[in-house]
Amino acid sequence: MALRIEGQIFKVLEAEFKAGGGQAGGVVKTKLRNVATGRLSEPHLRPDLRMEDLELERQTMEFLYSDAENAYFMNPQSFEQLEIPLATLGPAARFLKPEMKLPVEFFEGRPISVVFPSVVEARIADTAPPVHSQQDSTWKEATLENGVSIMVPLFMAKNEVVRVDVETGRYLERVRAERKRGA
Repeated sequence: MALRIEGQIFKVLEAEFKAGGGQAGGVVKTKLRNVATGRLSEPHLRPDLRMEDLELERQTMEFLYSDAENAYFMNPQSFEQLEIPLATLGPAARFLKPEMKLPVEFFEGRPISVVFPSVVEARIADTAPPVHSQQDSTWKEATLENGVSIMVPLFMAKNEVVRVDVETGRYLERVRAERKRGA
């Protein structure tokens, strides 16, 4: 969902209604990203406030590459390429991989956001040797194949694949390889 507030276009990331008590009215807690600047804000809005809900068009695009400022996507049907500022993508931009297909949302022909999955899989490129201990709450640093550093449990080893929360960059679980059974 996208909104126009005071002439600025915002992508709604989260919205939660909080009921008021007594004479105090309720409030809508929101998390918005300004599509022009990429800045996040968390305004509290009155539920009776009228806002313009913007019609978004969605197209699946293929990620090609990125540079210091932009990510470049291609429409697989028309081969038309477009660039989207990394600020618009937010923290999820670090999990982009070549040939990844993602929905891109457009408003008035201009790309305003890329819809990422909430969880991605990535291979550990470098970490300390695994330690098998009885402690589940101990963590070590690991560098993923995309250069992102995350904290993983001590038992994780190099070349293992992990699931990572895109928004926070936190380790969720190890991806277990399918075991082949004898015929």
